[in-house]
Amino acid sequence: MLLYIIRHGDPDYTTDSLTPRGIRQAEALPRRFALNGLDEIYSSPLGRAVQTAKPTAEVLKKEIRIEDWMSEDLTFNDLSVADRNGVKNWLFACQNSDFLKDGDALRPDWHSHNTVIACPTAKQGYERIQSASDEFLKKLGYRREGSVYKIIEYNKNKIAAFCHHGFGITWLSHLLSIPPLVFWASFNLTHAGVTLLEFEQHSNGITAPKCLLHSDMSHIYEARLPMEYNNVTEI
Repeated sequence: MLLYIIRHGDPDYTTDSLTPRGIRQAEALPRRFALNGLDEIYSSPLGRAVQTAKPTAEVLKKEIRIEDWMSEDLTFNDLSVADRNGVKNWLFACQNSDFLKDGDALRPDWHSHNTVIACPTAKQGYERIQSASDEFLKKLGYRREGSVYKIIEYNKNKIAAFCHHGFGITWLSHLLSIPPLVFWASFNLTHAGVTLLEFEQHSNGITAPKCLLHSDMSHIYEARLPMEYNNVTEI
């Protein structure tokens, strides 16, 4: 199985929709996926994710299946902290080296790290995504057992999930069995970036997802759109 995880296009957060640039980014995706197709398309319930998925679903004539657990709103509620003025922001919206400099990013009680402790819902929020992910993958034929998956029903399906930044880097942490502090500090997702995980078939019936692409922008380049990572870094 191939699992594509796609972040939404450039957003207008105030209206939960795409900007004109984001619309063009979303329209670049069907050309990419039309070559080999997709079998199933899933999306967060939020407008900017659904709007990003829509051009691909229309071209491939696929239904968009909504997965409420992929919502960025739920993730933000779980993984955000308020500053002294009461303004909330992601707990990982800090200097990334703060997660890594003391060597504690790999410890099992990562939620007790001095940069995370101010967010008492972090552990339950991460576990919520873990549990929902395991149920989602089980329906696709892969049952989580520790850090690997038991192949219940091997398939060659191509599955797309249109979602978000905060949710995406948290979900990928679990899927790839990389501690969240390490993943949050070391990986990012750009607008309409495509991440691809492969669940290979093995004779012992056990598999683990392997990352073949991370936040790939080749379709953005092919569409002659600005090659700017999150509208900040020219690449």
